Amino acid sequence: MKLHKLVVGITACGLLSAAATANAETWRFGLEEIEGSVQHGYAEEFKKLVEEKTDGDVTVELLPYGTWGSTYSSLYDAVQSGSIPLGFGSGALGGTVPESQLLSLNFVMPADQMETAKVLNSDEFLKSDAWQESFRQRGLVPIAELAEGYQVWTSSKAIHEPKDMKGLKIRVMDNSLLREGYKAYGASPISIAYGELYSALQQGQADANIQPVFAHEEMGFYEVQDYMIFAKQAQFVATLMANEDWYEDLSDDQQSMLDAVTEELVEKGYSIQDEFNTERLETIKEKSNIEIIELDDEQRDKFRELAKPVRESFVDDVGERGGEALDILLSAFDKTDGDSADDASADEDEEK
Repeated sequence: MKLHKLVVGITACGLLSAAATANAETWRFGLEEIEGSVQHGYAEEFKKLVEEKTDGDVTVELLPYGTWGSTYSSLYDAVQSGSIPLGFGSGALGGTVPESQLLSLNFVMPADQMETAKVLNSDEFLKSDAWQESFRQRGLVPIAELAEGYQVWTSSKAIHEPKDMKGLKIRVMDNSLLREGYKAYGASPISIAYGELYSALQQGQADANIQPVFAHEEMGFYEVQDYMIFAKQAQFVATLMANEDWYEDLSDDQQSMLDAVTEELVEKGYSIQDEFNTERLETIKEKSNIEIIELDDEQRDKFRELAKPVRESFVDDVGERGGEALDILLSAFDKTDGDSADDASADEDEEK
């Protein structure tokens, strides 16, 4: 009799467990990067926290680069359609959300990477009407910003000043604002698919490249370049975005849980990128003879002055809402104690 009750109890528990599994929601999360990247590290922490905070009622399925298609636009389309409700969008997102090109502007963010992460995820910027509406008009909702480290140049020639970039065929993401920014430095920006970039650098179809350190290492770009240049002109930023209909269908508790998770991940995201980029830079130094160049303040100022007019082009291209988002971001950075990029907001006010 006791054995019978034990079997019944085990069976009942099994049925309850199976029922719970059957009723669990699955959130598909598309990444622009491969496993072992900063986005993947962040996504793993996101998955862990969501599943913990929902007691397993939600499972998160991670979809690294290549599992959803071969072009970034495929991922963005999937998030817009809802087939993948969560995804990252970065430099190439400008074709879908033009205002997102704001995060590609050079010499807007402070050199302090932690301050950048905090401001980008602050309610003042992230939840501002200007930023939210830029995405919501395209069926998307921005729910977090992941700063993945400095955008670092690699090149076949040394770069110390803008004159060194004259005519340089530098690969940029398919982003009109990035192209304009590097034209302002005198370069000849070109767009090449990420998966084809190594061979393009190797064969001389491109002379230079822009990536965070971890990407230079994991894709081996440093193997076919002679110089790595730190100008601290911008950080690589990816927006964690959700399908708008999917997000609005979440319960209030689920939305609050997402807020708690992304808030917790601001410092964690910084730690992940710092660890990745520090370790990967050491790997690059150990495995190659690439020359590291760090620009000083005087050299950076020469690039900064050429970058400022591109802000006006950004506003002209994307409209008033983009200008408002830029003003909010500059104002928020001016309030920090970090090494501000420049007196940007004051300049903007004078121009108005």
